[in-house]
Parts: sequence; C-alpha cells; structure tokens
Amino acid sequence: MTCEIPVTDVDLFSRESVRNARMIDDAIRELAPVVRLAREDIVVLGRFEHVQAGLTDWRTFSSRSRPWHDPKSVRPEILLTDDPPRHTEVRAVLADALSPAVLLKLAAPFAAEAEAVVDRVIATNGGEINAVADISRPFVYKVLPDLLGLPQWGRHHMEAFGHMVWATMGPPNELFLEAMRNNSEPVFKWVDECCDRKNLDPAGLGMMMFVAADRGSITQDEAKLLVQILLSAAADTTVMTISTAIRAFCEFPDQYQRLRRDPSLARAAFEESLRWDSPSRLAGRITTKDVEIEGCVIPAGTRCGLLFAAANRDPRKWPNPDAFDLGRETRGHVGWGFGVHSCVGRVLAGLEAEALLRAIVRRIDRFEAGGDPEPWMTTIGHGPARLPVRIRRAA
Repeated sequence: MTCEIPVTDVDLFSRESVRNARMIDDAIRELAPVVRLAREDIVVLGRFEHVQAGLTDWRTFSSRSRPWHDPKSVRPEILLTDDPPRHTEVRAVLADALSPAVLLKLAAPFAAEAEAVVDRVIATNGGEINAVADISRPFVYKVLPDLLGLPQWGRHHMEAFGHMVWATMGPPNELFLEAMRNNSEPVFKWVDECCDRKNLDPAGLGMMMFVAADRGSITQDEAKLLVQILLSAAADTTVMTISTAIRAFCEFPDQYQRLRRDPSLARAAFEESLRWDSPSRLAGRITTKDVEIEGCVIPAGTRCGLLFAAANRDPRKWPNPDAFDLGRETRGHVGWGFGVHSCVGRVLAGLEAEALLRAIVRRIDRFEAGGDPEPWMTTIGHGPARLPVRIRRAA
C-alpha cells in the first residue's frame, strides 16, 4: 500500500521564506520524506539519505529537465542540464584544466591577494565592516576572473550577473523579476564579450577551454559556455560560503580560536560552512521512472527539488546539526552536490578559501557581530548579502 504524498501551501521562494530559509527548509524536511509544493507543483526531498541517493542516481533523477527550466535563460546551458555520456566528456575538459599541476601554480597569487584584502580590512582599526563587500567578494571577484584570464574592464558587472544566474534556478516570481530588471542588457553584453576568445589572456584558464575545442574535445561554442559557467558558478558559491564561515566565527568564537591555533583546519572550516548553511538551497531534477521513497511513489516525469541545505542539517545524519564544529566529519555532505554532477571546481574553491582563511586567522584576533546579517534576495542561492562585523586585530 502506497502513501499519499503530503501537499503544502508554503511558498518556499517568497521574500519572507528567503529571509527565514533555514527554518522553512528544515520544516519541509520534517514534514515528510517527500512533499509536494502546491504553488509550484513540484516534489521536494529534504532528508539526507534521499537527497544523496537522488544525486547519486542520475539515471532516475535526470538533470536534462528540472523545475522552471528555460533553455533560453541567461544561465549557460552546459553541464547543469547534461547527463552522461555528454556530461562526462565535457566535464573532462574542466577536470584537465583544473588539474593539480595547474592549481599548484595558484597558491602564490591567491595568498598575495588574500593578504591585500586583509591589509585593507585591518586598516579600519576595529570599525564595523561588511564582511561580504569588504572581504569575501573583493577577494573572489579578483582572483577568479584573473585566473580565467578575463579582461579588467566590466568586472563590476559580476555581482549582477551572478544574481541573474541564480535567479534562473528558481521560479519566475517577484525576486526573479527584480534580478532581471537590474540593467540586464549591459550585463549580458559584458558576459558575452569578456568570455570571447579574442578577449581572453592566452595564458588564462579560460583559453584552455578553447584549446580543448581546437583538439575537437568540445565545440567552440561549448568552450565559450564553459568559460561563462566557470564565471557564474565558481564566484558566488565561494563568496557565500566564505561569508557564512565568517558569520559562524561570530556565533561560535571558540571554533574561530580553534582555527587560529591550528590553521591547517582552514579547509575543514570551509567544508563545515558548506554543510552548516549551504550556498545552494535546491538542485532541480526530473524523474525518468516511478520512484518509491518510504512508501510514497513519485511518478515518472515529475519535476523535483533536492533540498541541499535541509539535507545538510538533517539530524538523522548530523549530530547537533545547528552547531558549527571544526571537528565534525563532513565527508559526504551535499553542499558540493554529489555523484557525477558534484562541483567540478571544488578544489579551486577550496584553494581560494584556504588562502583567504589562513591570511585572516594570522592577522585577525576575533570577529564580533555588528548587527543581523541581511540575506541575499534570491530564491535558490543562499547566504548573506550584507554581514556587519567588527574585528579585532591580532597582536
């Protein structure tokens, strides 16, 4: 006997729900293993066991279609909407470009920029700063386009472009329209031009996509899309995760002091930040066959949402999930996705975070909250848009 999938009228993507995303997502997870959102007519899974299994089984939970999928959207349509074998072929191009040999060369420039960011912050001499605008974003928005070999002009469009891309992953609601009204035409023009082969640094990572196209591994159009997806996907997820880590340092000062005593925990801090409050609330999929979960059958052809953030706080998997704990075993969390669609840039993001966090712990004694964080008003991307903090410079 099968159960009836419970239906909720909760608007998961309203302005109020975005402000209270942790509470809303966790409540959906606890309602039932499978829940239908009446407003969006999609099914969501929020428990870790089922989310991880869905991400692993790409044949059943396919990426080729998903809730609100619009093939004409501003989001680069490659990798995210492919399944193997094509996904594997294209992903291999990125994996080669982000090989350990290539990434090893990034340590010095990442460390230098991290020191420059911290220099500017400690010059405030204990005054209140916005950790997003003053620490996370200027660091990532400098080292990532430099790595890709993008031209210097037009980089001020990165924030608006990221907002638009994340908006396309959710429903076309009020927040979506706000993102798309944000001077979209000059932003689109900049993205198109700055990722064009003729405007890239020949020594940059972006040009490696076109070299792969010259070999016949991908097409020239796909090469440009890969540069664009690196620009869109590798920027704001890292900004949000580093910013969330700083918020955690304010709320759990003992863990920050633990990191200061042992800077080798920098990567663990980044991973725990991804688990503690994931930068992506949801990944969209479509079922290719009937799926039974704890007696509830999801019919074939159902558009689904796999709730990353809720799964990463599922108490069935994580003891004391609301605590930020540098000693936690985070292996297997779904902040990076999971399976064949896991984030191909995770090593790059980890290197960026490690460089910045190591510079921070050497020179900043503590973080204190300067007020409530303001959430980023986008439906799927999740993290602070403004994070007021005060710092105390290390002796």
